[in-house]
Amino acid sequence: MSTSPVETVRLTVAQATIRFLVNQYSERDGVEQRLIAGAFGIFGHGNVAGLGQALLQNELDPEADGGEMPYIMPRNEQGEVHAASAYAKSTNRLQTYMCTASIGPGSLNMVTGAALATTNRVPVLLFPSDQFATRYPDPVLQQIENSQTLDTTCNDAFRPVSAFFDRINRPEQLLPSLMQALRTLTDPADTGAVVLAMPQDVQAEAFDFPVEMFDKRVWHIRRSPLDEASMKRGAELIRNAKRPLVVSGGGTIYSEASEELRAFAAATGIPVSDTQAGKGAINCDHPQSVGGVGSTGGDAANHLADKADLVIGIGTRYSDFTTGSRTQFKNPDVKFVNINVRAFDAVKNSAEMLVADAREALTALTKELDGYSVSDEYAAEVSQEKDAWEKVVYKHTHLDHGPLPAQTDVFGALNEMMGDDDVMINAAGSMPGDLQALWRAKTPVQYHVEYAFSCMGYEIPAAMGVKLALPESEVVAIVGDGTYQMLPMELATITQEGLKVIYVLLQNYGYASIGSLSESHGSQRFGTRYRVGGKAADHTADSQKLDVDIAANARSWGIDVIEVHTMDEFRDAYRQAEASDKATMIHIETDLYGPNPPSSSWWDVPVSQESRIESTQQAYGEYLESKKPQRHYLR
Repeated sequence: MSTSPVETVRLTVAQATIRFLVNQYSERDGVEQRLIAGAFGIFGHGNVAGLGQALLQNELDPEADGGEMPYIMPRNEQGEVHAASAYAKSTNRLQTYMCTASIGPGSLNMVTGAALATTNRVPVLLFPSDQFATRYPDPVLQQIENSQTLDTTCNDAFRPVSAFFDRINRPEQLLPSLMQALRTLTDPADTGAVVLAMPQDVQAEAFDFPVEMFDKRVWHIRRSPLDEASMKRGAELIRNAKRPLVVSGGGTIYSEASEELRAFAAATGIPVSDTQAGKGAINCDHPQSVGGVGSTGGDAANHLADKADLVIGIGTRYSDFTTGSRTQFKNPDVKFVNINVRAFDAVKNSAEMLVADAREALTALTKELDGYSVSDEYAAEVSQEKDAWEKVVYKHTHLDHGPLPAQTDVFGALNEMMGDDDVMINAAGSMPGDLQALWRAKTPVQYHVEYAFSCMGYEIPAAMGVKLALPESEVVAIVGDGTYQMLPMELATITQEGLKVIYVLLQNYGYASIGSLSESHGSQRFGTRYRVGGKAADHTADSQKLDVDIAANARSWGIDVIEVHTMDEFRDAYRQAEASDKATMIHIETDLYGPNPPSSSWWDVPVSQESRIESTQQAYGEYLESKKPQRHYLR
């Protein structure tokens, strides 16, 4: 019996990669979208004639590939991955960007971005270039040689920070590797950074690929249902609890389960707290919404968490900030029920595991718990805690602090002026702590804070990714002067692409968060102020400031800058930036020392057990007292 010959097309490995990716789609709830929406790429000798050539060819003749792969030239490899992560987060993990870099330092610059994506459970597709597979020009420029083995390259540094890693040493390996890559990108439980290392010679190598490899393929993103036995066990624990509390994480938003969460809370009366990634999943004005929980949370959620006898985790990974380094849930009999698509997260805190999609699980539990509600006494306590914290929020976002404004004044003004579907972006430092406690999010889209990896430098490129994903939203990135100096160069990419975003630059001449932490742990804010000189005495509060002109630097990248000094000026500047069609930075100097909202939780940062410094000795004694409630949750 004869068989028809397989139709093939001769392409390089790089050309085949782009043609394949152009034709990949994701689908959930009947809605399809291109999975890889575009490409970020910085070219060097490792990829300019491989993936660079393939992207050029696609741009000149996209129809031959089945569609266009839009290309953007960023300025820093870490920045391009941050932008891709922000794009994926803003599309609820249904789309992302690919990123390519040259070998050696170019590829290694992407490692931090890969770690951020994997820690945050968001999909990005990375193509670090690699040394020659043939090893003829060995060692090639920028190759790191390992004297123990020739098959290890610097790209192996991606392995521990990737959800999937492979190296394409032969054209025949491309298809099975791409299939596993796309499987990982669209797996709600296992997604993260997908890394395909590509030797530079293999990128340019031609091969006869089967034509059907480039047919349109739709990756169906599953909604894992909650099995009946798990549902019964979870519902029974909830019915028997007197003081249940929901901790809602990013998984609730990625599942698009906000409506179901609101319905569950309204039907049962169970209060809902949020993590950094989960803020906005339930609207702040919902009667059961009690705000942030944990080290950067507020009094309402934390007071309820202190006494909770059942914690219902939904789509949360339970970071140490959420659990107050395992001191937040103080009830000795506290139990946990965890709803998560990932068993790895569902088992945390010795929980009853409900391994399922958040929307599916909430729908099933709400139905199963029909007729159940928390007691009137508990409902009244929830309402009282919520009302009391709302007064604190208003106070700390309307301080009218002087002579320099407090950053919380700026946050309050933004919260009032931004629309429900606009996006506020932040990542590291003292700001996420103030924001989780004080920001009142009415929609799942409005609060975009990367705090799983808490990576300084995220905010500027992230604004680009969010604006690409949500072009109709006003995108506002709040940036400290410390973060700005980490990764400002993507402002040039913003200008290049004509993207209208707003940056709010808070200048306080130092690291406010780590400075405060240093002071509270006996290290006297050492090395946390931008001061002239290198000795400890040069870093005191009254020493000479290092006056970096960030406003002038930002202008040099091509964006408009408005410098303001008072909150009235800030509000006027925001309306001006909002009305503009250009990227704008509002520059304002704020008080390095706060004030900040009150804290009702703890974070475990060890203090030196031995020291000749009196402040450190005192801090160690305080540390031991704070650590006493810390425990594993083993019930």
